[in-house]
Amino acid sequence: MSITRRVDAGRLPLGLGSTGGQVLAGMVVGLALGLVARATSAPWLAEALATIGSLFVQLLKAIVPPLVFTAIVASIANLRAVADAARLAWKTLLWFAITAAIAVAIGLLLGTVIAPGKHAAVAANLAGAPSSQGGWTDFLKSVVPGNFLGLTATTSLGDHGPVTSLGVNVLQLLVVSVAIGLAAVKSGEAGAPFLAFVQSALVIVRRILWWIIRLTPIGTAALIGTAVARYGWTALAGLGWFAFAVYLGLALVLFAVYPALLRLNGLSVRRYFAAAWPAIQLGFVTRSSIGTLPVTEEVTIERLGVPRAYASFAVPLGATTKMDGCAAIYPAVSALFVAQFYGVALGPADYALIALVSVLGSAATAGVTGATVMLTLTLSTLGLPLEGAGLLLAIDPILDMGRTAVNVAGQILVPLIVSKREQLAVAHDVPVSLSAGLVRRH
Repeated sequence: MSITRRVDAGRLPLGLGSTGGQVLAGMVVGLALGLVARATSAPWLAEALATIGSLFVQLLKAIVPPLVFTAIVASIANLRAVADAARLAWKTLLWFAITAAIAVAIGLLLGTVIAPGKHAAVAANLAGAPSSQGGWTDFLKSVVPGNFLGLTATTSLGDHGPVTSLGVNVLQLLVVSVAIGLAAVKSGEAGAPFLAFVQSALVIVRRILWWIIRLTPIGTAALIGTAVARYGWTALAGLGWFAFAVYLGLALVLFAVYPALLRLNGLSVRRYFAAAWPAIQLGFVTRSSIGTLPVTEEVTIERLGVPRAYASFAVPLGATTKMDGCAAIYPAVSALFVAQFYGVALGPADYALIALVSVLGSAATAGVTGATVMLTLTLSTLGLPLEGAGLLLAIDPILDMGRTAVNVAGQILVPLIVSKREQLAVAHDVPVSLSAGLVRRH
């Protein structure tokens, strides 16, 4: 099987290698600024960091809808030459499930051995059921578009009354884009001008994306500085063992499981991390797979050589359903923590149920943001107190940084593995120095 695509005259010289070093420098600067803001209690500095960081994430999220729409429609047009496009989709979902199963097994093992719920130094009266909860019908609600652009509105109570903000359900947008792409292809000659317009729009959107990516070091400094100034590490005091178990599980998946899978599939571990690290770093500081999606897609295509026609479908799908950090390790360790904290004994059947929920639950909660939603789905399925989730909210932002980094890494890993196993041709306009040894050329 092979996928070919024309040379894209607008392909961006992303230079993500140098950007990765700049992002690292931004993290160091942000850490220093955050410590200064926390030590001096300077409100202006903390506010400046928070504003710059939120604006950067806002820019990344703003480019997601046009990028997903144009990339998906263009990929549908390019996939016309592929006889087994459906096979690629099923292989992608299968590998999503395989890696999630491995991740949840590690979470269950660590939760059992470390037993963080028995070492928690938090008061039970701090528990409270979270405002948002996950359910098995959420998948149907998420996958059926509520409007043409997959827009969602949320209302919260601000200092001056109710505040309504708009967001984008990327899973719904993906469904809309696939439908429009298929309709345009089926329309024949009448749809050709539209497809040509979309190809041109994709080049323009990617140029804007590059401008935003150039701001990554500044955004990174602001986001890290905000995290340090706002949360610090004092919140970890009572839940230190729980945080340790979660981060140990994340590290094992990222630095042991993923490299093992790469080697088993004949892929270079060093090249994978060198290419993917800018996106992993950005996921860590933004705490948003959706916000990181533009960079995740670009490193998968430009630096790892995964064909754009396939990656433009697989990466957005992964950004909504592929969450080894949020939907596998975290709910497994958290469920055991809650059971141990409340003295509820769990048997082998409960462990199997946690694994099942973790593998399938990310699809059930697709498009619904927040690891807390996935956790409440797990707790309610097991019949554990939902108030237990409230005990963990104090340190959730600190844990969310590591969870999102692993999510992003997995969203890059699976398309790369599927591309290699299905022997998809590397796009000929990807620099050989970046793609050699990763995916076989044809």
